[in-house]
Amino acid sequence: MKAVAVTGGIGSGKSVVCAHLQRCGVPVYDSDSRTKTLYDRCPGLIEEVEEAFGMCFRDGDGRLDRRALAAVAFADRAALERLESIVHPKVLEDFIDWRDSYPGQGWRGYAGAEPFVVMESAIILGKPAFLSQVDAVVLVTAPLERRIDRAVRRDACPREDIIARMASQETVEDGVDALIINDSDLETLYRRTDSAFSGLFKIIG
Repeated sequence: MKAVAVTGGIGSGKSVVCAHLQRCGVPVYDSDSRTKTLYDRCPGLIEEVEEAFGMCFRDGDGRLDRRALAAVAFADRAALERLESIVHPKVLEDFIDWRDSYPGQGWRGYAGAEPFVVMESAIILGKPAFLSQVDAVVLVTAPLERRIDRAVRRDACPREDIIARMASQETVEDGVDALIINDSDLETLYRRTDSAFSGLFKIIG
């Protein structure tokens, strides 16, 4: 089964692109939501993170306090890398199991392409282990101020917090197979998505 990564920074519109693909019948692995599910399904994962940081990250119900963890993990690069070294191998294993659960026969998917699935991930371009599991990467991008405004409205966060998160998820265009520019309305974004994926499968087959 072929896999395509859809990536982009905060507020770029990658989730809107992925929602469009889902409506077209493409299975989408949302890395953020699946990671949250892993924390809920695997109490041992929270314990491992707490041990690595020497702190408690649970709320009154014993579940992961995501805000507390984010405040520590996004404080500096070393902390984020420490968290990723624990969590990412488990996310990668989960993605591979999910991808391989889809049959490769009889399902044509989207735009007449061979069957494929999508991984939505903001950080895959800097993660060789994840890149090795996909056949192509599509980058969704937008002007910086639009991205900031969208994220502030969506997350109800201070502008400074959004900018700090963006800095921790810096995205480069190296290694990208297709680019979708999200600087207009939704219908334009959908058309550009259709065009990008149609052209993409002429490259990867």
